[in-house]
Amino acid sequence: MTTGKDTVGIWNTYATHQITRGFQVPELDRWDWGIPEAGPGINALGEVAGLRVLDLGSGLGRHAANLADLGAKVTAVDASPGQHQRALTRYPDHPGLRLVCADAVAHLRAADPYDRIYSVGSVPYLDPNRLLPALTNGLQPGGCLVFSALHTTSLGAGPSTEVTARPEILRLPDTTDDHPVNMWVLNVQLWQSLLVQHGLTLESVTALDSPTADNAVSYRRYTAYRPNRVPSRPRTNAPPAPNIALGVGGIVHGPEGALLGHHRRRTWELAGGTVEPGETFAEATVRELHEEADLEADPDNVQVLSMLLDRVGDVVQLTVPVLITHWSGIPQQREETIGSWRFWRLDALPQPLFMPSAQCLTAWNPGLPLDHPPASFQPYASPGR
Repeated sequence: MTTGKDTVGIWNTYATHQITRGFQVPELDRWDWGIPEAGPGINALGEVAGLRVLDLGSGLGRHAANLADLGAKVTAVDASPGQHQRALTRYPDHPGLRLVCADAVAHLRAADPYDRIYSVGSVPYLDPNRLLPALTNGLQPGGCLVFSALHTTSLGAGPSTEVTARPEILRLPDTTDDHPVNMWVLNVQLWQSLLVQHGLTLESVTALDSPTADNAVSYRRYTAYRPNRVPSRPRTNAPPAPNIALGVGGIVHGPEGALLGHHRRRTWELAGGTVEPGETFAEATVRELHEEADLEADPDNVQVLSMLLDRVGDVVQLTVPVLITHWSGIPQQREETIGSWRFWRLDALPQPLFMPSAQCLTAWNPGLPLDHPPASFQPYASPGR
């Protein structure tokens, strides 16, 4: 069973082989999604002029260059240094095209959200449970994801009915050298379930079959959207212990947006936690911010906004949103349970949010498009105000 690192190495071997044999691939005369002459082409992406577009697993960059010629601002990402170098050689200074050599998930986590993300055959090379959360949050709300995925091989081997990888063969052109690579070749029902599970809305599935009778290879092209509103995930059904019924949520907000970290239970959350005996709400928030994200703030220079009251089972849960607009340091992971700290624009918050974090953000900014159960908010008046 190959790893992601092995797959990148195999694609480097492929790139070296193509460079050595001096093979020149012509420019696209017709957009395709894996099988030339099969299915509709570029119209699946809609109007792209002026939009930020990501090509995932871009290879030679031909599709990306084609979109850039139509006025899109295209970033083409490929994890293989060999394939990336081939693209750089082919398009050293193409207007509207930026070529990046990076792991797809790492790039998506660091980049601003895109209006469109597409991939021609590359999505199945990555574990969907790792890739899809990053793809969802890498899209603007309302943004579109279009990708093609292998459905059956040239020998007619059908898709898997479980979300597991299987070895497929990458053959070097004009040779008998076969290289096994891991791919998630999944049936339509599994892809639909995964897309929905990770917060996307599936719009359509298009079959792309080989036009020649002696070739059983088949692809499926999926078109999905990120909803305009951000969902939240509820707490566990188990009620909290009484000593954690009082907590704070730190809304760290600046020019780059609001700070959120990714919890190991797969929610995005504000810095925060339990108020310890003898602490004020401001002191607890500043302490949690330092313990979780390594940022420093002054308790006298934060704003306690309100008290958020709801119930978890028979326990009354009180959460206090606290606004922090002045701090020092660079956010980084300090605790095992939560990390990947970054600032998110308010019009492109990640999903799903932890429900109390979504409630805190709504208490601060009621206009945010966040979905969560209602809670009772009581404005907070600190002593002396």
